[in-house]
Amino acid sequence: MAIKTFREVIAEAMSEEMRRDESVYLMGEEVAEYNGAYKASKGMLDEFGPKRVIDTPIAESGFTGIAVGSTLTGCRPIVEYMTFNFSLVAIDQIVNNAAKILQMSGGQWNCPIVFRGPTASAGQLGATHSQAFENWYANVPGLKVVVPSNPYDAKGLLKSAIRDNDPVIFMESEQMYGDKMEIPEEEYLIPIGKADIKREGKDVTIVSFGKIMKQALMAAEELAKEGIEAEVIDIRTVRPMDYDTIIASVKKTNRLVILEEAWPFASVSTEIAYMVQQKAFDYLDAPVKRITTKDTSAPYAPNLFQEWFPQAKEVVSAVKAVMYKS
Repeated sequence: MAIKTFREVIAEAMSEEMRRDESVYLMGEEVAEYNGAYKASKGMLDEFGPKRVIDTPIAESGFTGIAVGSTLTGCRPIVEYMTFNFSLVAIDQIVNNAAKILQMSGGQWNCPIVFRGPTASAGQLGATHSQAFENWYANVPGLKVVVPSNPYDAKGLLKSAIRDNDPVIFMESEQMYGDKMEIPEEEYLIPIGKADIKREGKDVTIVSFGKIMKQALMAAEELAKEGIEAEVIDIRTVRPMDYDTIIASVKKTNRLVILEEAWPFASVSTEIAYMVQQKAFDYLDAPVKRITTKDTSAPYAPNLFQEWFPQAKEVVSAVKAVMYKS
């Protein structure tokens, strides 16, 4: 085991898969000469050369289209966006091309491609650089959506995403690139579509994903001081979602709080709440609670941002509400 950062394991996962399969390549803004905007492709240009680690112009629609088209010639591209806010420029290529190639070709062509980069907020970056689009992309049949919350999961899931024959949206966080944890020296994969129970508990289920998992785990620590044992589930994959793990937990705890860094309307938490009431309604001892960002664009001012962004204390309050504790 070795201590490695999130950015290091992203580069490691891509490099390992590029050594394993010559059809894998990386393209995006500043991924080559600059070693990545967040240094998540450090050293890769030196090892693989400019034909497999490709700097692009600031033209997401263009290089996304090139990457999608290259899958039809046997390539397996990784496309990095400096932020998923910029993927909106290429959303036609992602939603109308990558997601639909398999169906519209009658099963003749797969589209093995990974679209990766940071999602959601990262501090004072303004409204247009602080958006979470997990639920947007998860709404599209043909796309898989993966949002890891820590370096260990990120490496195993990214390797699985690169090997997958379907297009995968792989969402990271600028605020997690410096996170560190022990990573095995030997190769490992984490299957797409399998949630992970980060903390066992019996009193209430807390479900979350991505960097906001930190708030969920902080809340669980605070609740434990008051004798409330929360089971914390990291779904890891938004689509396909591991409903079974969530349902099994709710059947055990009889209460559910969902935490998500996204706008409330038609959110991932909305989908989870629906599936729980559909499959475990008779096990619920309280209405499902969800905590999201406020229903407005992200503010720039730090005091307003603090009010907009979901906090651990809100999770604690929601848990006490579903347990009917003051």
